[in-house]
Amino acid sequence: MKKIWDISPPVQATSPVFPGDTAYNQQWVASIGPGCPVNVSAITLSPHVGAHADAPLHYDPNGAAIGAVDLHAFIGHCRVIHAIHCGPLVLPVHLAHAMDGLPERVLVRVYHHMPQDRFDHALPAFAPETVALLADLGVKLIGIDSASIDPADSKTLDSHQTIRQRGLRVLENLLLDDVPEGDYELIALPLKLITADASPVRAVLRELE
Repeated sequence: MKKIWDISPPVQATSPVFPGDTAYNQQWVASIGPGCPVNVSAITLSPHVGAHADAPLHYDPNGAAIGAVDLHAFIGHCRVIHAIHCGPLVLPVHLAHAMDGLPERVLVRVYHHMPQDRFDHALPAFAPETVALLADLGVKLIGIDSASIDPADSKTLDSHQTIRQRGLRVLENLLLDDVPEGDYELIALPLKLITADASPVRAVLRELE
């Protein structure tokens, strides 16, 4: 049986969210008891809570919603590259040791331990030139274990605009603490949310044949 790495952080009331975003909240609307055979809950959350896929609509007013995005980028051969302690931006030099023969999906680990109980205002992000280089090398999806591919205080979202221009897909808030560098099969499907700007994913890596 192939080994599986679950790279999705827990989604719960204490999950950190971008400042001003909607935190996870769950209420019970039905409970098992006399006259009721099931438990049923209602949840409220931003689609950017936990591991998630941004839709082009998130950073492009004319972009596609997540329910219309092609799924091929979210399944297949990927490479995990470590850039731990890279500083505020992942630069090409931080990935140079693992760039030969890149598959179409690249996940970058920037944390020794991803913060799961607080929002990191100094989160490491991608430099736009790194995104452009990966696109030039045929990469179709990039992912990171921080909350954004741009710095938390960015107003221009240069790396998001680069993926918009180059047609890349993106995963954020991955949990890569226990994943060694190397090649894997990625499975991280977004929900078919027809009008949403993002979707939670249950992201996993599976060892290759």
